[in-house]
This record gives sequence, structure tokens and C-alpha cells, in this order.
Amino acid sequence: MSRRSFLNLAAGTGAGVALAACGSSGPGQGGGGGEATYWYLTGAPGEQIRTNTVNRFNKANSDSQIKPTAFENDAYKTKIRTAIGAGQAPTIIWGWGGGGLKSWVDAGQVDDLTDWFAQNAAVKDRLFPSSFGAATVNGKIYAMPCETVEPIVLFYDKRAFDKIKAVPPQSWGEIMALVPKFNAAGIAPFSLAGQSRWTNMMWLEFLFDRIGGPEVFQAVFDGEKGAWSNPAALDALTKVQDLIKANGFVKGFSSVVADANADQALLYTGKAAMMLHGTWTYGSMAEEGGDFVSGGNLGFMNFPPVEGGKGDPSNTVGNPGQYLAISSKATAEQKETAKKFFSTAVLDDTEITEWLDTGGVPIVKGSESKISSSKAPEFLTFVNETASKAKVFAQSWDQALSPTAAEKLLDNIAKLFQLSITPQQYADNMNQVIGQ
Repeated sequence: MSRRSFLNLAAGTGAGVALAACGSSGPGQGGGGGEATYWYLTGAPGEQIRTNTVNRFNKANSDSQIKPTAFENDAYKTKIRTAIGAGQAPTIIWGWGGGGLKSWVDAGQVDDLTDWFAQNAAVKDRLFPSSFGAATVNGKIYAMPCETVEPIVLFYDKRAFDKIKAVPPQSWGEIMALVPKFNAAGIAPFSLAGQSRWTNMMWLEFLFDRIGGPEVFQAVFDGEKGAWSNPAALDALTKVQDLIKANGFVKGFSSVVADANADQALLYTGKAAMMLHGTWTYGSMAEEGGDFVSGGNLGFMNFPPVEGGKGDPSNTVGNPGQYLAISSKATAEQKETAKKFFSTAVLDDTEITEWLDTGGVPIVKGSESKISSSKAPEFLTFVNETASKAKVFAQSWDQALSPTAAEKLLDNIAKLFQLSITPQQYADNMNQVIGQ
């Protein structure tokens, strides 16, 4: 849960118990008539916010009720996969979009919502356009974007830059030029929890985009043969190994674990100058880093461009939102209840305020006034602008791909960062699982 929910970190809590039920309905048990079922994740504060939204909807709609059930992260993934496979999914299916949603679409288990959004343009128009990418399969929308946006950003320690009398990098060339300067000052240029694998992935996500544009990974997602061998991909793979060979990352990075927040600690204790990570880490750095955040020492910026690259510098990657799909096996009444929930309750004014109060940026346009009065206005404004102004907001690769391809991806990224395979070997290995 740590990387998928900055909110949990901000609240200083874990994912909760192994299984916590808010309701007793099982798969496919929709209750009487139009009563819909809704499964989602446990863990503060997200679980309470989701439950509050359901409760408000039920109170306002006596004839259209929703029965919620909450599951711990790993238990949920197993439970929902089994239920969908058996054709017994809940009416409303919470998820991350991308590859998981595509697998449900391919199996005919979720409804096409394209026409519904066309008929309810006001619902779609109030949300970040970028949030719909991971909800779209073959040009059609199959899920309602919801909750918060979590881009990957480049964090830096202002004190470290003051020490070497430098400014934050504005290009890849400047990143490489800073590496020997920080090393000479006894500061690791970048913190990285390499043992966790997905943290390494964030570097490739940005380099692929900045060098070749979003089309490079899109070709992989679309299943194009040999897509990993794109010259821009090989260039990105080579550049990240150049950074590793130049001692760009903290010594022993391959044994550092993200779940323990050890990479964040390296940044706020002054041992590393920069860190590429998700915005969900802000909360834990504010909570655990002494006066690092409150004292104004934390800086943040979008990943800089690569000289000669094709990618738009406004592009970002990460989690463009969370997603709600409707089971194709639900009754007509249950589906209508779900759609009414989408249009009247999801991200209503109360829910927006609750997300902001816990440190998240809802995927709703026009939240600036509420952000300005929040507990972290400067950071939340930055997150909001990064997400809302991104020409492309790409989903994290391991969520965008199928589970099979994602595991192969993470395994090969770890080997690439350990320098045990070459960029060409990485491409060859990954080309073998395209489309799986």
C-alpha cells in the first residue's frame, strides 16, 4: 500500500487488518432489487472517505442503496480476480485501471461506459482529462476515474544544493554534470530503494518519455512486435546505466527497501541530494523527517527534459487516478444505482474536502481555492498543476501492463540496474512477453 497511497503515509497508518468487512454481501449477492454492491480497499484515510461517500449516497437515496465491503490490498486483489473470473463480481469494482481493467474488458466482465459519459458530459468534464487514459481500452471508456492523482516527481534537498553552490537540474546533461560534484562533497546524488524494483522503473518511465515521447511505451502497451527495441528505448536504457556507472545513486542502492521508507530517510537526513519518487512520499517525509519539510528544505519539480528528446516536458507518469467499473453481470437496477452514485456522490464537495484534508489532490478541476487553504498549499498546488497541465499523464508501467508482463518487467529492470544485462538484452527479454 505504501506507494499506491500517499494518503496512508500521510496518516501514519498501514493498510489495516487482513480483512475488514463493512458489509456482509458476497460475490454477486446484490441484495433486494436495485441494491448494488461495492468492494474497495481498507486503510486510513481512504477507507473512511469511501465509506462516508457511500453513507451519504444511501441517506439521500432510499430507493437506491449500495452495500460496501472493504478488503486489505492483497486480499482484495485475490478476491476480486476470483469473483470476476467466476462472473460474480460486485456491482461496482474499485481498481487501478490499465492492464487490470483491460483484462476485465477482454473477458467481457465490465460495461462500456462511453455512451453514458457522452450523455453525462458534465460528469466527465469536471475531471482531469488525463485521468481517463487508464480508464480507456481500445478507444472506449470502461471505468469512472475517482479519488486522487499521484504523479512521480523529482524531490531535492535545498541544503545539498546550497552546499555545492548549484541549482536544480534543468536537463539530463545537468543531472550528469551534478553527479561528480555531489560525490566530491560526500553526498549521494540520488537516493534509490533499488531492492524494491518498481522504484527503478520510475527512471525508465521518464527517460523513455523525455527521449522518445509517450508513443514509445504506448507501442509496448499496444502489443507491437519488437517495441522495446525502439532506438529511443535503447537510448533510455543506456542513459540510466550511464548514471549508475557514474555513481549517480547512493552506494548499495540495490539493497535499500522502499517499504521501510529508507530512501526517503537518505534524502531528509542529508545523505542524498535528490530522489525520484511518488507524491505519496511527501506525507511520510513531513511526518518522519523532523523539520526537513516544515523548515522549507524540501524542493520538488517535474523531471527535466533530455537534450534533443521528443517528449513534452509537461508530461508526467504515476497514478492518474483510481477507477470504478461496473460489472456486466449486475442487474439493470444495480447498474442504474451505480451510475447514479457516479454522477451524484463520487467526488462531491464533501469528498473533495476530505481528500484534501488528508493530503491528497482530487482529480477534479477547479480545486485551487480549496488547496490554498489546505495544510500544504505549495506542494498540493504543485501536484495539482503537474497533473492538470500534463499533456500526457502516463500510468505506471507495472499497472498498465498485464500481471505476467509486469513481473517480467520488474525482474529485468532489477537486472538492468545491477548491470547484469545490457540494454539490448533487456529489450530482447521484454520483447518476448509483449502482448502477454
